Amino acid sequence: MARMIKSSNCLYLLKLCKTLKHLHQFHAQFITCGRISNDFNKNSVFANVLFAITSVAPTLSNSSSASSNMVVSYATSVFRFITSPSTFCFNTIIRIYTLNHDPSLSSQRFFVEMRRRSVPPDFYTFPFVFKACAAKKDCDLTFVKTLHCQALRFGLLSDLFTLNTLIRVYSSTASIDSALKLFDENPQRDVVTYNVLIDGLVKGREIVRARELFDSMPFRDLVSWNSLIAGYAQMNQCREAINLFDKMIDLGLKPDNVAIVSTLSACAQSGDLEKGKAIHDYTKRNRLFVDSFLATGLVDFYAKCGFIDIAMEIFELCSEKTLFTWNAMITGLAMHGYGELTVDYFRKMVSSGIKPDGVSFISVLVGCSHSGLVDEARNLFDEMGSLHYINRELKHYGCMADLLGRAGLIEEAAEMIEQMPNDGGKREKLLAWSGLLGGCRIHGNIQVAEKAAKRVKALCPEDGGVYKVMVEMYANAERWEDVVKVREVIERDTKVKKNAGFSKILS
Repeated sequence: MARMIKSSNCLYLLKLCKTLKHLHQFHAQFITCGRISNDFNKNSVFANVLFAITSVAPTLSNSSSASSNMVVSYATSVFRFITSPSTFCFNTIIRIYTLNHDPSLSSQRFFVEMRRRSVPPDFYTFPFVFKACAAKKDCDLTFVKTLHCQALRFGLLSDLFTLNTLIRVYSSTASIDSALKLFDENPQRDVVTYNVLIDGLVKGREIVRARELFDSMPFRDLVSWNSLIAGYAQMNQCREAINLFDKMIDLGLKPDNVAIVSTLSACAQSGDLEKGKAIHDYTKRNRLFVDSFLATGLVDFYAKCGFIDIAMEIFELCSEKTLFTWNAMITGLAMHGYGELTVDYFRKMVSSGIKPDGVSFISVLVGCSHSGLVDEARNLFDEMGSLHYINRELKHYGCMADLLGRAGLIEEAAEMIEQMPNDGGKREKLLAWSGLLGGCRIHGNIQVAEKAAKRVKALCPEDGGVYKVMVEMYANAERWEDVVKVREVIERDTKVKKNAGFSKILS
């Protein structure tokens, strides 16, 4: 940094700042050189410093929360030095909060302050605030509607960018009907408008309405096709996803990796091996770059279709493996019963610097369960909290209980289930107790089986399978009186579903 900073070269020096540290240096030099002659000069320079922060904020916001908080804190202090913030200043501080973690509340606060100071919003203000609202999971729909009214009042909904952002907010707040109404009321629309609404409909599982809107589009881009194909795949409408992908090819469009991965997922779910291989061949013929996203899709497809060797080959050829790539490979190995190899790959992932998540641990614990690696599973379960700081969820306790039950450690499995968090997760608890009941049947532990059966009946009174297991166990132990009692309960309790058996002859 130069020792003396003249007003004429402030903008030039700010453009050279690439990190937050550079901005701090510029700020310090600007104050110490005594170049602040009046409020106008100060406001102008600090407004430019505030804008310069946006060039480093996106990079930092993708890293740690500490770095992100540092950006926000510094931006706020700079903003407070501006005596008369303009619309540009308010837009910039709102944008900085939006680029960083949990932006909604602070963005709202700055917008409210902006209006209280009678600073007029412009075409950039509302998209920033709307984006902040969309980023918050429990967004306040009342506040969104207030913003909607403000945008109408200032005549800013004629701007397509503002309109599209508002439609996205309504879609993300489970107010899809409001988004559709807004769409119908505004004849001015572009391909982004359609895409935003299709994405909202897909996320709201309104796939039929999404297809109707897609078919009505005057022009479609790759995002349009990708959103609908992904929606079909996510809702297990695999044939529709594959057919739409084929239609895309027939029209001469070149699918990108998003469309290809979504269709591969549909092929994996439906077991359409030949179609999946054809898509893989398409990527080879067209020399598409196999990035980590596409590699993940291919690994997942081949692993689920039973070709774990090909999945491993693709995985090893991938130069930039993300957490999702590793998870796909570890899950595939676990599915195929390669317990020790699953653990090895998990350890390789950690040693390569990739931080595991809850999915990683589910997969590796399942792999341990299939191979009876009890001690390894215990160590991994302990490492979740002590080493990797990952909260144990119901499904992790369920995996451990299943593993211990399979290994004959029935009492320890029961204790594991008792330690499961109490909040929510009826399905996970039912699976855990049902799994333990299955382990009791294998190892003949009637005492714990009775306790597990009681829990299963409390969680799912209509489940007739639990009674059949107990009848079988009592019969094997020659406890005939108990067999009679259970059968009487089955006949007497109308809630219990009795699935009739049937025979089927295949010609």
